Amino acid sequence: MAVQRIECFDDSAAWNAFVRSQEGWTHCHLHEWKTVVETVFGHECFYLACLAADNSITGVLPLVRVKSKLFGHYLVSMPFVNYGGPLGSPEAVRELADYATRFANGENVDLLELRSRMDLGLNLPVSHRKVTVVLDLPEGDPEPLWSSFKAKLRSQVRRPQKEGVEVRFGRDQVKPFYAVFSRHMRDLGTPTQPLSLFETIADVFDENVWCGCAYLDGAPIAAGFGFRWEDELEMTWASALMEYNRIAPNMLLYWSFMERAVNEGVKLFNFGRCTPGQGTHRFKLQWGSREEPLWWYQSAKSSDKVGTPSPDDSKYSWGPRIWKRIPVPIANAVGPKVVRYIP
Repeated sequence: MAVQRIECFDDSAAWNAFVRSQEGWTHCHLHEWKTVVETVFGHECFYLACLAADNSITGVLPLVRVKSKLFGHYLVSMPFVNYGGPLGSPEAVRELADYATRFANGENVDLLELRSRMDLGLNLPVSHRKVTVVLDLPEGDPEPLWSSFKAKLRSQVRRPQKEGVEVRFGRDQVKPFYAVFSRHMRDLGTPTQPLSLFETIADVFDENVWCGCAYLDGAPIAAGFGFRWEDELEMTWASALMEYNRIAPNMLLYWSFMERAVNEGVKLFNFGRCTPGQGTHRFKLQWGSREEPLWWYQSAKSSDKVGTPSPDDSKYSWGPRIWKRIPVPIANAVGPKVVRYIP
């Protein structure tokens, strides 16, 4: 059935039904993200659909404009997360990518970035600067997974347990999660997302959000926040307080997420994105997992725009050095005003 037209599409039920029918769909493609992005950040969203002559959907592309004088003008699918590129028939995917490219050129956008999980065969430059790491989970019983770990890794999981660390899950863990996450981000020299982002996500996606915290003596010291869709769980954000590195609470935190995932029938544990060769990449691979390339297709206005803003860029390298010295309350107040423009 030939594609007839592309237009913004606001029927969330029809959109989500189509998304869930497509190979490679993720939680990032769901229409509810439009509510999250508009509510928390106020960014302009273009939820584009290819429609056939009978008005049936043949493809979708969620697209968000992120624009500032400091960092530049971007169209991203999807900002702040790992996935979101076009889904649908090969013809519809090409049509949507071509439409987005023309739109970006007409709007004088610095960079269009379509963050796909898989090779879409598009005639656009592709960035593999990030990878994701995944682990296959056994069915029904976490014991085979535990037994597959090396002795050193199992001892690292037991260490925080012996110290009295316990992990709790639930909607009530969002604020404790944020206390750990925002402190950790400041310590890394990176502006934090606002608490309202995680509260809104938890409200909008409800039971599909998993939030867990590791506690020692009643205080949260490590935390994770992620999404379940179909048979997959992604640990999208995770942090631990550096002063507790000695007892490795993040090891117990990750194992607790994996154990719960197996018990609830999840088949794939997704550690989220990372930069190849860095410490987080090595941490994620030690569980016996494997990496998968990310296919982030790009159309840039100039050759110096090869990615969205990053502290790895020498132009912004001064930022982390300054940010680490800012008191946490100030960082939490100012950080969200900055990071909302860094997709």
